[in-house]
Order: sequence, then C-alpha cells, then structure tokens
Amino acid sequence: MDYLEFKIKCLEEFREILIAELAEIGFDSFLETEEGIDAYTPEADFDREKFDEILSKYQKPGQITLTEGMMPKVNWNEEWEKNYDPIEVEDLVYVRASFHQPQPGFKYEIVINPKMSFGTGHHATTFQMLRHQGELDHSGNRVLDVGSGTGILAIMAHLLGAREVEAFDIDDWCVDNGNENFDLNGLKTRMGLGTIRQVNPIGHFDIVLANINKNVLLDEMGIYSGLLAPKGYLLLSGFYTEDIEDLLEVAKPLGMELIKKSSKDNWAALILQKN
Repeated sequence: MDYLEFKIKCLEEFREILIAELAEIGFDSFLETEEGIDAYTPEADFDREKFDEILSKYQKPGQITLTEGMMPKVNWNEEWEKNYDPIEVEDLVYVRASFHQPQPGFKYEIVINPKMSFGTGHHATTFQMLRHQGELDHSGNRVLDVGSGTGILAIMAHLLGAREVEAFDIDDWCVDNGNENFDLNGLKTRMGLGTIRQVNPIGHFDIVLANINKNVLLDEMGIYSGLLAPKGYLLLSGFYTEDIEDLLEVAKPLGMELIKKSSKDNWAALILQKN
C-alpha cells in the first residue's frame, strides 16, 4: 500500500492539534520533527477536501508550510525509532522505548513503544501530568485515565501504587498500542474503546486523569466530577495557559477546588480536588 507523505512545518504548540485533527480524517501515522510533523495516510483513504479545510484553518495562526510526497511501503517501527529519544521527568521517571537501555537514578521507569499514539512524555502536557502524578499519593487508590493514548499516565498510576486503574481511548489504534504498553510495564488492565459516555466507567475514583483538549474537558467536566470520590483529585491538561480561567469557571460550581497549576511552553496543567 502506498502512503502519501506530508511534511508540515508549524509552530510547536500546533503539532498536537494537527495530529489530532488529521487522525480524525484517516491519517494513521505521525512523526514529530524539529520543525513540525510528518503525517502519513494511505493514498486510497486520502480526502483532499477535508485535508485542505484543516490546513486552511490553522495555516495563519500556526505559520504552516507544506511539502507533499509519496512513501511506498513504510516500515513505521523503523521510522519512529529514528525519531524517539528517552524522556526524563526530573528524577521521578525515565520514559524510554524498548530499544533504549535502562537508566539508573530515577524512581520509576516506563517503557513506551508509541507507534502513532499520543503521549510519549515529549509533549509539555504529558510531562506536566506525569510530574503532577508524582506529587499525589496513589497507594491503594482507584484511578481513571480518560483518553489514555499510549497508556503512559495509566502506567504511571500503576507504578505509583494504584489499587485499580481503568483507561480508555476513542481510537482503536491507541487501544491496541496502549494494551501493548500495559503488557510491557506489567499492568494487567485492558484499555477500553470509546468516549467516556460510551465506556460509562462506574465511580467512585480517587484520581481522574484527563489530558485531552479544552473543548472535550469543558464538555465532560461534570462527568469527571460525578465520578470522583469526596476529596478525590482531578488532573487536567491539554490546553493553553490562557484557557485556565475557562476551565476553572466550569469546575468551581461542580465543587472542584484548584490545588495547583503549572505551565510549560504555554501549555497548562491543573490539579483540582473535589470538596
């Protein structure tokens, strides 16, 4: 099967947005580069009209330029291995692929073979979520990972001593990849497929993790609150620092109190507690 290749140069903060948008229209593989992303889709599945709509939408704010090409019979494992470096989240956790050597000096180690799934630890949102997880006691707790991607946050919860971890994603590719990563890290949980309304997890959870995007978080905030046990924690990321007040405006009437906020590369993360 021949693949179309699109080398997209863009501002760093638009990489994850473009990946999410293009995945919705059939793109099934991505590589993050120093200048943006390389995106790939089977030639037979390519929808030019939808692609042009997405590029037009973000071209000006994202400073996007594009080069098109064709790449026959791609070995995706080989491609992402060339572009995937280990991640260090302070001294808390070392995130590596299976082909990297372990590194001493960290409290925890996570092995992630990401393929096309989101959440390698490279992005500022995932980095901050991992760091915030390390600040909370997970021992004996029930944890829910919403939009789990590679499963990295669910794995972190497991390593931190969670009694039970549930995770799900809307993308079947992510579910397959997440389950592979769960196996690599000794997590027996199987990732579910669907939205939070479709999966319908049964509370109460002590910690809910949601690293998605602002619109989804706003839409689902009431569900997260309803799933949390009293004094439970909600960790959020996937939005910009200027969006914090919009999230808090929805969270506060639901009994959610801001405990901590952080930012990295203009991406924000919050720890909220249900009072």
